[in-house]
Amino acid sequence: MQGHRPVVLGVSVTFFVVASIFVALRFVSRIFVVRRVALHDYLMLVAWVIDFGFSFSLFYATDKGLGLHVRDILPENQDALNKANYAFTVLYNPALMTVKTSILVFYLTLTRNQKIYRWANYVTLVVVNAAGLALTLVNVFQCRPVGAAFRSSIPSYARCTDILTLYLSSAPVNIITDLAILFLPMPLLTKMRLPVRQKAILVITFGFGFFVAVVDVIRIAFIQRAATSRYASLSFMWSVVEVNVSVICGCVPSLKPLVARLIPKLIKDADDSLSRSPNVHYGAGESPVAMPPAAVVPEAGGPAPSSSPSAGNQFKPSQNGNDSLSTRRSSKPMGMLDFLGHPETGPHDAEANTVQTSASYPPDITFFDFVNMKKPESMLKLNNRESIAPIALTTLLFFLWGFAYGLLDILNVQFQKIVQLDSWHSFGLHGAYFGGYAVGPLLVGRPVLKIWGFKSTFITGLCIYACGSLIFWPSAVLTSPAAFIVSNFIVGFGLAILEAAANPFIALCGPLENSEIRLNISQGVQAVGSVASPLLAKKVLFKSVQDVASLVDVQWTYLGIALFDVLLAVAFYYLPVPEASDEDLDELANRRREDNMTTVVGVPVVWLTLALGVWSQFFYVAGQEALSTSFERFVIAARDDSSLGPFEFLTIGHSLFAVGRFLAAFAQWFLKPRWILLVSYVGMIVFSVLCMKTTGPAAIAMAQMVYLFESGAFSIIFAISLRGTARHTKTAAVLLTTAVTGAVWSPFASYAASRIHGEAYSYCVLVAMFSAGAIFPLYLNFVPAVKRQVDPVPNEYLRRHRRRSRAPVDSMPRKKENPSIGGVLSRRRSLLADPDPVPDLHLPEETHASPLSRGLPASKSSSSSQTGSNSSREVASRQRNLD
Repeated sequence: MQGHRPVVLGVSVTFFVVASIFVALRFVSRIFVVRRVALHDYLMLVAWVIDFGFSFSLFYATDKGLGLHVRDILPENQDALNKANYAFTVLYNPALMTVKTSILVFYLTLTRNQKIYRWANYVTLVVVNAAGLALTLVNVFQCRPVGAAFRSSIPSYARCTDILTLYLSSAPVNIITDLAILFLPMPLLTKMRLPVRQKAILVITFGFGFFVAVVDVIRIAFIQRAATSRYASLSFMWSVVEVNVSVICGCVPSLKPLVARLIPKLIKDADDSLSRSPNVHYGAGESPVAMPPAAVVPEAGGPAPSSSPSAGNQFKPSQNGNDSLSTRRSSKPMGMLDFLGHPETGPHDAEANTVQTSASYPPDITFFDFVNMKKPESMLKLNNRESIAPIALTTLLFFLWGFAYGLLDILNVQFQKIVQLDSWHSFGLHGAYFGGYAVGPLLVGRPVLKIWGFKSTFITGLCIYACGSLIFWPSAVLTSPAAFIVSNFIVGFGLAILEAAANPFIALCGPLENSEIRLNISQGVQAVGSVASPLLAKKVLFKSVQDVASLVDVQWTYLGIALFDVLLAVAFYYLPVPEASDEDLDELANRRREDNMTTVVGVPVVWLTLALGVWSQFFYVAGQEALSTSFERFVIAARDDSSLGPFEFLTIGHSLFAVGRFLAAFAQWFLKPRWILLVSYVGMIVFSVLCMKTTGPAAIAMAQMVYLFESGAFSIIFAISLRGTARHTKTAAVLLTTAVTGAVWSPFASYAASRIHGEAYSYCVLVAMFSAGAIFPLYLNFVPAVKRQVDPVPNEYLRRHRRRSRAPVDSMPRKKENPSIGGVLSRRRSLLADPDPVPDLHLPEETHASPLSRGLPASKSSSSSQTGSNSSREVASRQRNLD
C-alpha cells in the first residue's frame, strides 16, 4: 500500500529541483553577468543549504513510511522515521527565516535614502529573525527531555507538544511576514515611470511573493485537517513547497540581468528607442526613466557613481533621437538593481548599474496610468459637496471596527464557554480589548498623526488590526486565555489608532458647522456594523463553535478580515486622502480667537471645554459598556415571558442605538448640538433610574430606551471638544480617543453590584456614570462664554481665493456675527441678510492691477487707495487697543 507517498515524494522533489535551478541561475547571473556577489546572495546560498537538509529529511521520512497509515509502518523503521520528522520540524523555521532575511537585505539596497521604508525593513527583519529563532527553539525542545521526541511512544515522565499544534501556532507570523515582504517595495516601485512592458516586468517580479502567501494558506488548511485526521504527510509536503517557492521568488529579481543578456527582446519594448515611444510622456527636463534617488544608490561596499561631466555626457542621447540603445550600452557590468529600469538611459552605478536622476521629482505621479498620486487639497478647504468622497471612504473604517467589535463580543462568549471561564475572566477579555485604547493612541497614534498625517495613521491602524486578527490562531489552537487576551489587546490597539484618526478626520473634513452631523452619520454606520456582525457570528460563523476543534475553524473568518485590512491599507496609500496641517488649523481657529480665548475661572474656555469633554467621554463610554455587558443578565433577571431571548433583545437594543445616531444627525439640522447632548444625558439618567424601578417587559423596554438616548452622545462630545483647539487638534483627538478606556473597569463595577444587590440595582452604576458625564452638557448650556465658543457658525472653513463677481465696494466690512440661533437650517443663508463671515479675498492680479484695468480714473483710484490705507490703519489701531 503506497498511501500518499508517491504524491508527497514527487511534488517535494520537483519543487526542490526547481528551486535549486533558480539558485544556480542566480549565481550565474551574479558571477558572470553582474560580476559581483553581495550579502543577500550569500544568505540565499545558506537558505538553500538549510532547504536541502529540510527537504532531504522529508525524502528520507517518506522512504521510511511517512504517508502510510501507522499500522503499515514497519517497526524497524519507526525510530528512523521519528528522527527524520524531528529534523524536518527543526529545520523548517530556519529555512524560511534565512530566505526572508535574504529578501529583506536585498530590499535595503532599494531604500538607501528612504528612512521610512528602511525602518519598515528593519522592523520586519527583527520580527522575522526573532520569531524564527523563538519558533526554532520551541521545535528543538518540543519534548522534555529532548530524547523523547525520537521514541515511538512517549514515556510517562516526558512532556511533548504536538507538532501540528506548533505549526498552526506559527501560522500568523508566517502570513504577516509574507504580506510585509510582498508590499514593502511597492511604494518605491510604484513611483517609477517606465514603459508598459517594464511596468509589467516589475509587477510580475515582485508579485511572485503572492504565491508564497497562497501556498502558506493552503499549507495551513492541510495542517488543520491533519490535526483531526492525524495524516500529516500532505501538510509536510506543503511545508516543503512553501520553503522552495520562497527560494524561487527570492531568486527571480536576480535573473533579470541574465535574461536581458540571453533574451534581450523579452525585456525591451517594441520600440527599442525610448525617446521615440509615443505612449510614454515625461516632464520637462525629465529622463525617460525617472525614479527616486534611493533606488540608484549602490550597494554597501560598491563604488560610487561618477559625477564628472564626461560621465554625465557619456550616455546622453543625441539631439536627433535616432541613436539606438545598443550604441549607448555601457561597458560596465550589469547590476543587481538593473531590473528597475534601463541602464542605457543615464549614468550608471558601478554595482547596481541603475539610472541616475536628479532629486527633483514631478509632483503628480501616475501609478500604472490610473492612480493619480497628486497631493490632495486640505480638508479644511472642502465644502460639503467636495467632502463627500473622502468621508465615504473613511466611513468604511467606522463600519470595520463596528464589525470587529461585534465579532469579538460573540467570540469572547464562545471562548468563555469552551474553556469554562467565569464572568470575571470574561470581563478580563473585554478589558484587554479596551486596554488597547489606553496605549495605542498615545504611543503610536499621536506620533504618526502629528508627523505623517491621517493617511499614514489609517494604514498603521489597519496593519496592527490585521496582526491582532491573525494572532487569534495560536490562542484558539492552544486554547490559551493569555494568548486570547493578547489577541484582544492588539485588535483594540489597532482599532484605537484608527479611531484616533478617523473621528477627527470626519469632524474636520468640510465646513465645521456640520461636524456633529457628519460624525454621527459615520458613527451610525459603525453601529450598523455592530448590529450585523453579532447576527452573522451567532447565526452563521460561530453557530457550530462548541469545542476546541470548531474554535480553530473560525480562523478563516479572521484570515479574511486580516486580508481585507491589508488591501484597504494599500488602497488608502494610493487614494488621495486630504490632510489638515497645523498651520491651516491655526488659521481656522484664529478667526474665532476672541471666542476661544475668553477665560472661565482663569482658564481659556477652549481648554476647559476640551478637559471636560475628555471627562464626559470617559464616563459616557464607561456607562455604555456597563449597559452592554449587563444587558443579557438584566433580561434574564426580568423573567420576561416573551418568545424572544436575551440575544434578540440585545440585537433590538443595538438597532435602536444605530437608528438613534442617524436621528441625532437629523435633529442637528434644527437644534444646536449642545441642546441634543443635554437631552441625551437626561434621557440616559432617567431611563437608567426607571430600569431600577420597573420589572418584566417594562424594565427591558426602559433598558432599550437607554440605548436610544446614549446613541448620539459620543459624536457630539467629540466634535464639540475639538472646536478651537487649533494646532493641538490632533492631540485633542488622541486624548478623546484615550478616554474610551473608561470601558475597562465599568463592567467589573456593574457585575459586583449585581452580585451584591441584584441586576436591577446594578443600574445604579449607569446612573452614577451618566451623572458624572452630564457635567459637560450643563457647562455647555449654562456658561455664556462657552456657548459662544462651541456654537458653530455658517461656512466655517478655509474658503479658496475666488474672483469677485462685482466691482469692490469702498466700505469697511461689517463685524462678524454669530447667527447660530438653532440648528443648521435655522441659520440665515442669504448673502444679503447674512453677509459672508469670511470676506472675499482679491486675487493677486486684482490687488496689483492698474487703475485703468479696473475701469476707474486715476485720481479716484488714488483717493480710494488713500481711504483704504486710512481705514487699514484705523483697524490696526483698534486691534492693538483690544490686545
